[in-house]
Amino acid sequence: MIEPFEEIAPSGQELTDYDKSHAKLYMRLLDAAADGAHWEEAVQVLFGLDPAHEPERCRRLHDSHLTRARWMTHTGYRHLLRRADGG
Repeated sequence: MIEPFEEIAPSGQELTDYDKSHAKLYMRLLDAAADGAHWEEAVQVLFGLDPAHEPERCRRLHDSHLTRARWMTHTGYRHLLRRADGG
C-alpha cells in the first residue's frame, strides 16, 4: 500500500513528523536515483501516479521529495541522532 503523501515535501530545516513517517519513501527515492531510474518510473512505482496524465504535478512531487530525501542524508539525520541521545 502506498502511504498518503503531500504534494510538496517539507522544505524547512527542522525534521517533521512527515519526514519521520516517510523515511522509507525517501530511501527508496534515493535508491532509484542512484540506480539511474527515470523520475517517471519512480513516480509510478513509489507514489502510484501516472506521469503521462499529470506530468507537471508528478515531476514537482518527485523533485520535492527527492530534494528532501537528500536533505535527510546530509542534514536531517542529525535531528534523529540528537533525539536518540536525549538532546
